[in-house]
This record gives sequence, structure tokens and C-alpha cells, in this order.
Amino acid sequence: MEILPSEILGISKFDQCVLNISLINICNQESYVGKQMRKLYNAWKAETDEAVNNPWLDLHQFTIYVPHPDQKYEDVTLEQGLTLGYNIEVKPIEDITKVPYKIPHGGHFIVVLKQTKTDCGFRIAATGIFVRSLAVFSLDTVIDPEEGKYQTLVVKHPIIRDYPQNWQQQMEKFLQGEIAEENLPSLIKYVDQAENNDYRSPSWNEIYLSGQGFVM
Repeated sequence: MEILPSEILGISKFDQCVLNISLINICNQESYVGKQMRKLYNAWKAETDEAVNNPWLDLHQFTIYVPHPDQKYEDVTLEQGLTLGYNIEVKPIEDITKVPYKIPHGGHFIVVLKQTKTDCGFRIAATGIFVRSLAVFSLDTVIDPEEGKYQTLVVKHPIIRDYPQNWQQQMEKFLQGEIAEENLPSLIKYVDQAENNDYRSPSWNEIYLSGQGFVM
């Protein structure tokens, strides 16, 4: 029986939209998380006396927190926080042996943590790889943690309407190390304000009303 996205670990439309807007914020270097990434990267390189370069050339971990839809915060509404990307943490990975994937150059590590009740902690819901050139997440979503069962889920950027026909095959070749990042279509340039001055990131409400960008 086919497993639909909404059935994976209770992933609702809300959860799907959190992943969508998180992808939007991670792709945009001018977003809150993009600026945090640059700040932490520069501080890290300053400590090691290495030349500051492009942070995307070094492996990073992005941790996405999927809050309960009824969770309340003191200084910001849930919708505002998600729009700004406050639910995302980023850090450079200094020890690649701790990453449970062999991530090709140009990919980055993704961890998704989910809150099942208000005012409680988060548990791991998925891990995967961010393929920046294609603006996609390739996730292994937890189905049964006891038996180690996972479902592959790909999150496409919801603003990019025309992905190339063979983008999934290209992604798989990249993840398998068969092709380099520079051989992938550069879709990121359309949804990164650092490369496209005309791009405007949508709000949470716009994403929630527009639907999802998931591929099984």
C-alpha cells in the first residue's frame, strides 16, 4: 500500500508547510538563517585562522524544528516565527565522521525534530540531505523507530514551478557521487535574494494556502 506524506509520522498539511517554508529560508542567503550561517561560519574560520570563503563550500547541519500548530510563544506569533525561519538552527560540521551519511560536496545535512504536544520537547522525525543547487531536501522520514523503518520523502521548493524533467535522476546521481554539484541544474539562483534581487520570500500564510511540494 502506498504511504502518503500525511501518513508519515503524522505529517499533516501543517508539518508539510513547515518543511516547505524551512526549505525556502535555507535556500535564501538573505534570510535570518542565511545570515546566521554566515555569522557562525566567519566566527569558526576566525578561530582556526583559515581564510573566510563561501560557507556553502563547507558541510553544515540544518536542524528544523516542527512545532505543534497550537504552540504559543511570548515575543512572536507562530506564523511570524515560521515566516522568518526562527525554527531553524545551523552550524558548521567540524567532524564529518559524526554524520550518518556520505554527503557529496555541495550537499548539507538536515535533521528534522517534531513536537507532538504543546509545551513539550521535540523528537527526531527525519534526517537527510539538502541539495542546494536543486533547492530540495531528500529526507529519510521515521515510520517505525523501533524497527528502523523509514520512508524517503523529497521536498521541492514550492516557488520553483518548472523543475527539469530529469531532476530526480540528476539528484540520485549526485547523491550516489556519480556527478558533481556543478553538473546539476542551478535552480537555487531563482530563489536566493543574494543571486536574484527580484525574489521575495513568501509568508507562512501564503505557503499554507498554496499547497505542498512533496514527491514520494
